[in-house]
Amino acid sequence: MSWSSTAPAHVVAATIDVGVHPHIKILGLTINSDTVLTTLIAGAIVVGLGLYMRIRAQSGVPSKLQLIFELIVDQVNKQVDESMGIEVAPFVVPLAVTLFLFILLCNWIGLIPSGHPEKLPAPTADINLTLAMAFAVIIPLHIVSVRRRGLKAYVKHFFQPYPIMFPINLIEEIVKPFTLALRLFGNLISGAIMVALLALLPAYILWAPQGIWKVIDALVGVIQAFIFALLTILYFAFATTTEDHGATDSHSVTDRHSVTDGHSVTDGHPVTESH
Repeated sequence: MSWSSTAPAHVVAATIDVGVHPHIKILGLTINSDTVLTTLIAGAIVVGLGLYMRIRAQSGVPSKLQLIFELIVDQVNKQVDESMGIEVAPFVVPLAVTLFLFILLCNWIGLIPSGHPEKLPAPTADINLTLAMAFAVIIPLHIVSVRRRGLKAYVKHFFQPYPIMFPINLIEEIVKPFTLALRLFGNLISGAIMVALLALLPAYILWAPQGIWKVIDALVGVIQAFIFALLTILYFAFATTTEDHGATDSHSVTDRHSVTDGHSVTDGHPVTESH
């Protein structure tokens, strides 16, 4: 059924298909071909960008793109250091940087005009990709948490602060990947719906609202990439927190100040070590 441009917006919105993609079947699996294509494009750009940065770093002559990249890495380093300490899980920095750049590129691919329906839609508007990224974060998170805390302490945290909180804490951990995925998917699919609605406007005024929306959509893409990367850092920070972490840090500082020039301090008085 076709709708004229005079049809009410809420009626037209009801006819927009969400989650419908051209697909192919391989070994009985249904694969969304447009999502795979745009994901590969974004992934290739991220890999190419990484190789380019490596070459530029070795040349000793920084480019503007390299300076922007280094600024992003520095900000992520600072956020990870403030949240959990770089040494706790060093891989979180490259993980967060890669996620930010990959999601940003995925979001911005959808801004490129590619016909109607879109031949190159934003792959992050496909729930399959956002769920895959969410589980790629959450599964290693639990593995790191067990290694950092130990199995006993890991299980114990589900019963804190009171044992009666176990069901709530368990549900929170189960739904965490879904909330992470749906937050990104929802914002991107809403943008796709908005573009479809704007396409119903007369051609002579279409350029103005579409141009404005493209700018807004680009900013939303940056914000959503930032939020996903930031939540990844915070989730790892919470997962690697140990009960004695603060005490250990304070003891180490005390120990560093209590030994100076080969003398130990006892009750505020230096005592020369015997040899």
